[in-house]
Amino acid sequence: MPSTYHCATIDMVPANSGPSRQPTQGNFAMKNIASLLALAAGFIMLPAHAETTYVTAARMIDPVSQEVIESPALLIEDGKIVAASTVAAMSVPADTPVIDLGNRTILPGFIDMHTHLTGSATKGRGWEGLGLAQERQIIWGVIHAKKTLMAGFTTVRNVGSDGYGILALRDAINEGEILGPRMFVAGPPVGIVGGHCSDNNLLPPEYEATGDGVATGPWEMRAKVRQNIKYGVDLIKTCSTGGVFSKGTAVGAAQSTVEELSAIVDEAHMRGLKVASHAHGTIGIKNAIEAGVDSIEHASFLDDEAIRMAKRKGVYLSMDIYNTEFTLAEGERLGVRQEAIDKERSLSVEQRDSFTRAVRAGAKVVFGSDSAVYPHGDNPKQFSRMVQFGMTPMQAIVAATSLAAEALGQENVLGCLNVGCSADIVAVEGNPLADIAILESVDFIMKAGIVAKRP
Repeated sequence: MPSTYHCATIDMVPANSGPSRQPTQGNFAMKNIASLLALAAGFIMLPAHAETTYVTAARMIDPVSQEVIESPALLIEDGKIVAASTVAAMSVPADTPVIDLGNRTILPGFIDMHTHLTGSATKGRGWEGLGLAQERQIIWGVIHAKKTLMAGFTTVRNVGSDGYGILALRDAINEGEILGPRMFVAGPPVGIVGGHCSDNNLLPPEYEATGDGVATGPWEMRAKVRQNIKYGVDLIKTCSTGGVFSKGTAVGAAQSTVEELSAIVDEAHMRGLKVASHAHGTIGIKNAIEAGVDSIEHASFLDDEAIRMAKRKGVYLSMDIYNTEFTLAEGERLGVRQEAIDKERSLSVEQRDSFTRAVRAGAKVVFGSDSAVYPHGDNPKQFSRMVQFGMTPMQAIVAATSLAAEALGQENVLGCLNVGCSADIVAVEGNPLADIAILESVDFIMKAGIVAKRP
């Protein structure tokens, strides 16, 4: 008989659990940053080999078929699902460890399509953030990566950071040196002078401060894309409108011409990378879609034409509709500039209305939290808001699993529980289709066959 045990914790992740990249060098020594990561983690973990494991529970939600399977059975080997059936139909190989999750519901590990793991909701939000070295932000990233994984997010897309140190965080997780989700990393965003996400607008002119990704004109934009690819990013981030937290930019104002955006997209696609565009305002959203981007981030002011364009071109909408609550409730206390609070307040109602209309129209809306605007680890709080503003519980789960995997180009690998999928599994007490807020209390997490959290 196979032995049954209750989710013995193994605080390691396998070396092959994330995007595959050759070693790269950024604008400062990556090896030194990797050492900082190990020190910040408090321990060094060796790559682990995932053993054969049998997992069962009361029920399983399959986001691909959108079905609920009672008494499911999954056989996991070398970090992948090699058999998927029910307890009654599957025979367990002798001496295989069994994880029986009792009355829980199992789902694929969640995917957050919009995070900033090196950002903090409670530190460096005002002028004092200018005194923080990038190395300090990477140390925060170690802490935030673990919190994110412990919330049930086994994969994230990190869409924008200062410098290239974020790549060391991704690689340290992949090598099993620290705990964290599988990361798809954009690196420094590419954008216009004085724009949101690419430039540094806080320091006065005499400092002549310029962001890493600032460019003017199509050829300079291409050069910045090439630079990011040189250092090993997984996707390209740009901004086609202003943003909430950048000084002096209007959220509704367009940034970059269609020609500039098209150059970014063409260069990235030519090299096999997807492009995500931050865009609040309607014109900037349409410009980015016309240019061929793969996803629109925030998508606050959608009109019917913009929704039709997104549907026609298969563009994914990543709409963060929870973080407004945190910014408006806690922003002033935490030192967020009044300009940013006012901008957040100006778009909050419109963005949620846009979310509702996009969902009703059948657009591809994926889970994107914008964590760092609010505390990392609180990512699952967005599930209930997605349901509150128009999704069914199943749609919200699909948005954070199979549809997000499709947006990453990782369908049938991530966000699924079929044979051949990565063994990324989470479990919760009860049935989230009856109460979506249950997903805020994930108590079992497996990433690529390795148990990271147990009840």
